[in-house]
Amino acid sequence: MTQPHRPGGELAFLTPKGGLARFAARFGPDGESAGRPGGPARTVTLDGDRTVVQYRVAPGDRRALAALEREAAAAVALERRYGEMGFREVFTRVVGYDLDAPEPFVLYRPASGEPLAAYGGALGVRDQQRVAAQLVLAVRLMSAAGLVHRAIGPDTVRWDGAHVRIAEPYAALRAGEPREAFGAAPWASPEQRGGTGTADPRDDLWSVAQLLYYLVAGRPDRGAGPPADLAAFRGLTAFHDSGVFAPSAAARPTPVALMRLLRVPDPLTAATGEAAATADRSGSSGRTAAPGRTAGPGPAGPADPLDPAHPLDPVGPGGAAYDRRIARKRADLGLDRPEPPPQEPGRQGRPPWWRLSGRRPAAPPPAPPAAPSPPAAEAASAERLCPHCLLPVAYDPSRLVTIDPKGDRIPLDVSGDLPLAHLADVLRTAYQLCPHAGGGTPHELPVPYLTNGRPLTIALVGSSGVGKTHLLAAMLAEVEQGGLEPYGLKCLPLNPDTHRAFLRDRVHSLLQGRELGRTGQQAFARFADGLLVTGNGTTRPVVFFDLAGEDLAQDGEVARFLTGVDAFVFVLDPLRALDLPSLDPVRERNGLRRRDLGDEAFTTVLNRIPRSWGPYVAAPAAVAVNKSDLVRVEPAVDRWLGRSLPPRFRPDEVRAESRDAHAFVSRHATAAWLRPFDDCARCTLHFVAATGGQARDDRFPHGVRPRRVLAPLLSIFAMCGLLPGVDHREAGI
Repeated sequence: MTQPHRPGGELAFLTPKGGLARFAARFGPDGESAGRPGGPARTVTLDGDRTVVQYRVAPGDRRALAALEREAAAAVALERRYGEMGFREVFTRVVGYDLDAPEPFVLYRPASGEPLAAYGGALGVRDQQRVAAQLVLAVRLMSAAGLVHRAIGPDTVRWDGAHVRIAEPYAALRAGEPREAFGAAPWASPEQRGGTGTADPRDDLWSVAQLLYYLVAGRPDRGAGPPADLAAFRGLTAFHDSGVFAPSAAARPTPVALMRLLRVPDPLTAATGEAAATADRSGSSGRTAAPGRTAGPGPAGPADPLDPAHPLDPVGPGGAAYDRRIARKRADLGLDRPEPPPQEPGRQGRPPWWRLSGRRPAAPPPAPPAAPSPPAAEAASAERLCPHCLLPVAYDPSRLVTIDPKGDRIPLDVSGDLPLAHLADVLRTAYQLCPHAGGGTPHELPVPYLTNGRPLTIALVGSSGVGKTHLLAAMLAEVEQGGLEPYGLKCLPLNPDTHRAFLRDRVHSLLQGRELGRTGQQAFARFADGLLVTGNGTTRPVVFFDLAGEDLAQDGEVARFLTGVDAFVFVLDPLRALDLPSLDPVRERNGLRRRDLGDEAFTTVLNRIPRSWGPYVAAPAAVAVNKSDLVRVEPAVDRWLGRSLPPRFRPDEVRAESRDAHAFVSRHATAAWLRPFDDCARCTLHFVAATGGQARDDRFPHGVRPRRVLAPLLSIFAMCGLLPGVDHREAGI
């Protein structure tokens, strides 16, 4: 969208409100961007009379691009929240951004005034008080937005005689995120310099206190704790008495408490109706609230922008609607009363929930046995359904084959007296012909599918082009790199040859930055890849179906297998669903239109699946809001996409993300896009990005950067009883 190396040209970018702006532009020479990481800075003159400052990232610098995305999200959040308020001038104001340009960039208004580095010991008492009040106010405002600036110092704060202006939030983190080591003594707190614990608004208060000491004393302190001569400066009495110089954030006051000591009015107290004393008590404990609501300490914590009661960012009743819908599901399923736990539904003939039938459940079935060894498999394996034709099939050594490189089926005889280790290795790569394929399409099953625990089939659902194939490839790339091991799960290929082919054709191509071709239509549903997943003391085959969107949208024979699928991942495309102006240029470039009637593949699939839990689909489901990088600057999205998955499964976080995603989609799309959540008894919602950027000429110019792609899979595993330590009966509802 920009021609960065020409003295003149055109510059197009998205505004903080999401609209597309386009100007004739004259570009100044590149200069150093002192103190901030990434690429160069320069001035740009728009339409001949408006000057802005542009910070760019060089192509291929993935780390700098990730930092720029985080910066743009923080700057846009502050502008949307406070841009119409009188105190907005304490921040450097963002003008626009383009994170998908050949050289991604962000634009700001030029900051007036001189850096406070020029004023050490030279400001009068009255100006010192004004600087202190405005800096603490700025920290308070950022805290209420859930942000920690982390770069407050004499070179990044300007003073024009009336206002301070804090530099661009290029180092900002969300409160409650793990600290990244950043900054130097004395301006950065000891915990921030060491990168320990989680980001806290009181990190910024440390920086403010050190900066005020520098202005009053005329010299910086060592940055190890309270300055030795702190009591000698009357202008720092409030900082001395409050404990803001404490090395630990937990021992420092909240921004609201420090504002009271400085006698600085809190403009948000009247706006939000919050009580300062209550805010102070909640912030002083050092506890971190669940992400998605109020994360991190502080007077009010980051206000929930999905809360319709919040006057600074009203977005409608989305969050409350999610709560009401979950309560309704729990009431319909009898989970709002104390009752014995339900039986885990089987693959066929799922019984109605006991509340709906009026009968108390039988005793729960015993835990599944350990996977049998190959010689005992025939006797021990229970009959199960073929995932392709949905007919019963059991392990039968007389029907075994191997598949040669030409695709020919070669009979395999294992009736001889083979050593156990040899037999196990042979069966690991063998297939069994399905006995029901005689008059139909020939098909076979990997032997491990038949000789381990109860299979779990997962289908990705969505129209053509929504990114199902990219999402599955990104998921399996994370699995291949050990992404499930922190959750107590071990994975092996269901069939090594099939898995190797999927890695070669899909995963490696994606990770090398190539756009994957669309999935071709099939005359018969075959799964794309499979895993043997061990968790909770049992090993279960997990197979993934990735069918073409055209096949899923047609109510034909190829989709018959859907009635026997155990779990679904519904892949929602923001370009088709969300009414956001920032997506219009991408829609135009890709020839797409927004659809008010939802995804036709969602509708066809949900209409075909039987309701075996009263009015609900029994199969667990997850809605993956894919391509979330396109809406990364939206606060509700950035809150999740900007953080890594926790090292252990946390149901409270899953519920918080589901609530935020439900509210976000409710606000910007029609109700039809949330039909999977409405129709499925257990359903979670997640912000994910399979690629992290848009492809151009069949390649991803900034590389592939998957984000949170395992979140839907972990939720499915939790709901299916695969995750150790998670109650599958409560997951997803």
